[in-house]
Amino acid sequence: MSTGHSSKKGGLKIGMRMLSNMLQRFIQKGTLRVIEADGTLNEFVGSPEPVATIRFHDPGLPLKLFRNPELHAGEAYMDEMLTFEDCSLGDFLNLFSINRGGMASYPLQKYLKKVSRMLRSVQQHNPIGKAQQNVAHHYDLSSAMYRLFLDEDLQYSCAYFENGDETLEEAQEKKKRHLAAKLQLEDGQRILDIGCGWGGLALYLAQRAEVEVLGVTLSEEQYRAAVKRAEQMNLSARVRFALLDYRKVDQRFDRIVSVGMFEHVGVSRYDEFFAKIFNSLEDDGFALLHSIGHMSPPSVASPWLRKYIFPGAYSPALSETLAATERQHLWVSDIEVLRVHYADTLVEWNRRFQSNREQIAAIYDERFCRMWEFYLLSAETMFRTGAQMVFQMLLSRTREATGLTRDYMFEAEQLYRQQDAQKSLTGKVN
Repeated sequence: MSTGHSSKKGGLKIGMRMLSNMLQRFIQKGTLRVIEADGTLNEFVGSPEPVATIRFHDPGLPLKLFRNPELHAGEAYMDEMLTFEDCSLGDFLNLFSINRGGMASYPLQKYLKKVSRMLRSVQQHNPIGKAQQNVAHHYDLSSAMYRLFLDEDLQYSCAYFENGDETLEEAQEKKKRHLAAKLQLEDGQRILDIGCGWGGLALYLAQRAEVEVLGVTLSEEQYRAAVKRAEQMNLSARVRFALLDYRKVDQRFDRIVSVGMFEHVGVSRYDEFFAKIFNSLEDDGFALLHSIGHMSPPSVASPWLRKYIFPGAYSPALSETLAATERQHLWVSDIEVLRVHYADTLVEWNRRFQSNREQIAAIYDERFCRMWEFYLLSAETMFRTGAQMVFQMLLSRTREATGLTRDYMFEAEQLYRQQDAQKSLTGKVN
């Protein structure tokens, strides 16, 4: 019996030695202190600052982290098997992010990344039917929970901090205004909103011009809320919502807009997505795609994020996106890259989430709160110090569909600013 116990203990120590070997290569900036389950302190120093101290509460955790740190660090935090001493989860994630290159160069991690890339088509398998299951995993969570950390309009995508001192509500309103200005709205247009969320953008566009909007979503929770909102705003005649996969839409439109949905398409289906855009546009129409992306070469999604938050999702490199638009003969007439706007958005989401944590825990539980906290903070870190960004891209069938310069965007946005200022003073827009 004692021999078996000794052998198990020896195996656990081997796991820590393996992890230590990787962390020595990993930590090139800052200092990571690791307190093992038995109280042993280990230090890995690249430079004096920043410093993070973590404590393991499971003797088997070092081996798990050695095998797959991105997956098991998040799981250990959710299960309270990894806690922090004299630092926060955000401090630890920041240290992890600024040293990401060291982790990627470690032989085992390079191998795992290679295998994961080979399996990308399986990981991002989003055919009709499966796509709805993946959407339901995240977007059919309680709307009451989302209302506790999103803005009043339930905008669940990157806000637009034009000046940097906006409230979340102001920044999300400016995001909608920014998108509307790019769409060159005119009375009588027919617009398709792919992945319409809770309907905020579709309803906003219908207030800017006498347009007809069809918003499609795969989330039953979002669909019900969007329909109710259109009725309450007396816009049901011009703004319709459908619980429908975008691939089943059989009409053509003057404008197509998609915000925060492309991340759920999957690389193997980019050609299908852009072919649908091409075939759904009128000859003189154009589309506006707003998506998370990254400035580094093609990669894979975080295994923890893929398992717990967004199954089947992936944020593309621009090279992957542009290659697919080229194959589908679409003109790319404009690209704008927003670099830190999403990091600032996530800061505000997390602040509101923490303020309402007890209420959210009552809806779900504390483990869910730790999962969501890990998601919000790790996403902020990826936008703050990692490769993540947001891009807005204009696409058309013909070269003449969009303006020859960006002047029309600036002029429309200035007009909308003036209208918004007037509305805030008088309560109506002329």
